Amino acid sequence: MKSIYIKNFATTMLLLAFSFLMLAISLIGIGRTYLIEDYRRGMMITASEVAHTASAISRGSSLSDWAMSMVISSISGSTGNHIFITDEEGTIVTCSDKRPYCEHIGKTVPDDALRKMELENFDQLTTLDGIYTDKRYVVGRQITAETDGDILGYCFVSSQISNMLGTWTNYLTWSIIAFSIVSLLAMMMVMFYSKRMARPLDEIASASRKFARGDFSVRVRQTHDTTDEMGALIDSFNKMADSLEQAEKRRSEFIANISHELRTPMTTISGFADGILDGTIPPEDERKYLISIRDETRRLSRLVRDMLDVSRMRTTASDPSRRTAFDLTELILQTLLSFESRATKKNLDVDPQLPDSHLMVYADKDAITQVIYNLLDNAIKFASAGSCLLVRLYKDMGKAYVSIKDYGETIPPDDLPYIFDRFHKSDRSRSLDKEGVGLGLYLVKTIINAHDEDIAVRSEDGMTEFVFTLALAENNKQGREKT
Repeated sequence: MKSIYIKNFATTMLLLAFSFLMLAISLIGIGRTYLIEDYRRGMMITASEVAHTASAISRGSSLSDWAMSMVISSISGSTGNHIFITDEEGTIVTCSDKRPYCEHIGKTVPDDALRKMELENFDQLTTLDGIYTDKRYVVGRQITAETDGDILGYCFVSSQISNMLGTWTNYLTWSIIAFSIVSLLAMMMVMFYSKRMARPLDEIASASRKFARGDFSVRVRQTHDTTDEMGALIDSFNKMADSLEQAEKRRSEFIANISHELRTPMTTISGFADGILDGTIPPEDERKYLISIRDETRRLSRLVRDMLDVSRMRTTASDPSRRTAFDLTELILQTLLSFESRATKKNLDVDPQLPDSHLMVYADKDAITQVIYNLLDNAIKFASAGSCLLVRLYKDMGKAYVSIKDYGETIPPDDLPYIFDRFHKSDRSRSLDKEGVGLGLYLVKTIINAHDEDIAVRSEDGMTEFVFTLALAENNKQGREKT
């Protein structure tokens, strides 16, 4: 399979080659036309100067005079053109050739060339009917008297095509050199840029192959600005890799934790059942061990139920479409009523410090009910008999705050950083559930975080307090209106 680097490089080079070819053809065509036209204008200027000089000299001598020959020979040497002068009949009388005898002297210019110069300047590629052995570019001008304007003769300036194209050849040579250098530089730049653009894609492909093998530790180097497409792609890929790595870590931890949680009750159930079946456990003790089997079975049932609750709440709590505005004050009172019998049985003094008016929040009502239920259940379970249970609701800094405080055994300081971890249970007696599996507070944390809110815990001097925040409905309404 061809590399994207090769494809990108080949495509870009083809586009550059085509662009350079079109540009070169245009410049070469324009340059050739310009140079030839410039050479022709120079010849016309030379012819005009020769005609003017001949007209001036003719006042004191003839056009065939030696002085005239010296003048046009000098002009011919400086311009590289061949020059000759004819009389009014078209016979050549003076030539720029520096030889004792000139082969052009005495030859006659065709009548059609002379007639053309009566109407306009002569400008043509011709041999002048054999005056030249090969075709030349020839321009002609009339030589007129300065006094009365009578035609005294004609001057002709000619040049071989090779002379005219000599400058063009030099121009073409240097143009080819310049285009070659520019093409080489362009190829090197395209090669470098294509390689630079393809490198992150190669790294992403390599990282993806490692992901397929289960290695989520690899990351792609960020060498681009995150505001451009490639930088955004690399940033998104690395974030995805972080998420995959965290998901794999959580999966491994989950499997390890669930294996640990399942192993103990299943071992207990299997051992007691085998003991009853093979007679190791005496018949009079069977009831006691059957009760243990029942308790472990119920514990497994609670584990499965809690795991399903966590999975369901993680899905529903993160769904914005389930969120509505509701009265948090009323929700807390309703939840407290469900714990009335347990609080009375434990002789707890429940002190709900709630605002007199309704406090409307915007959240998933069912999920927040689960949060309050779990925290109240935790507080009642670990509050000392006859102590106070304080439930406080207040508003501050645009947030609703819920505080649930109980007085009893505190959480060990070493356990506080991990109290919200999945399957975490303190080695000491204080945990979410002495008979639970350590998913209650993890579920609470998951729901609150899904709402982009915070929860904190403080446990010291015989007091434990959980505080979490929720968005006020009025703030959410304003945000929607602005949007």
